[in-house]
Amino acid sequence: MTQVIAGSRERVSRVQRRRFAHRRDQLASSALQTLAELGYARTSLRDIADHSEFSHGVLHYYFTDKIDLITAAVRMFKQDCVHRYDDIVDNATSADELRVEFAAAMARTLRTEAPEHRLWYDIRNQSLFEGAFRDDVLELDAGIEAMIWRVVSRHAELDGVSVHVERPVAYAMFDGLFHQSLLRFVSGDEGAVGDLEDRACALLETTTA
Repeated sequence: MTQVIAGSRERVSRVQRRRFAHRRDQLASSALQTLAELGYARTSLRDIADHSEFSHGVLHYYFTDKIDLITAAVRMFKQDCVHRYDDIVDNATSADELRVEFAAAMARTLRTEAPEHRLWYDIRNQSLFEGAFRDDVLELDAGIEAMIWRVVSRHAELDGVSVHVERPVAYAMFDGLFHQSLLRFVSGDEGAVGDLEDRACALLETTTA
């Protein structure tokens, strides 16, 4: 009987943990827009509550502080971004097709999700000073680097050539290009999206020899 009761409690506990995690994900997703608009320095849990349908008490129950909430929101967004490129890599039948589709996807996310990307760069910079961000930022950064490397490696494979840049260098090149384009875009430069698409396409070609 004792084992039956213990097993039942464990199952209930697992269900409760899943529900808690699911609710956290819902709240983080809903708060993302507000966080992206205000940024790290200008946001508190109360600010987020004021701009959403959730009370400050609810947010504080599911998240320790604003760092916990921001990290959860950015993690969901960046993981989704990374996985979007999987289909492009998997379905491309030529190097030209991969270049075009990859560059178009980069331009599209700049045009439609600039505030969210701005929030990512915000907390990545904050991680240089705020240790609470660092482990998550390093993990997410590694995921983005791995995605870029999949694109670069598959492009070389389709073209029948070799990659002539190292993995961290390939990531730094595309990240720098996107960061520069994002700054131009949020500053009102209407040509930033088109330039990013053209330059990402050209840059991918330079990674092989």
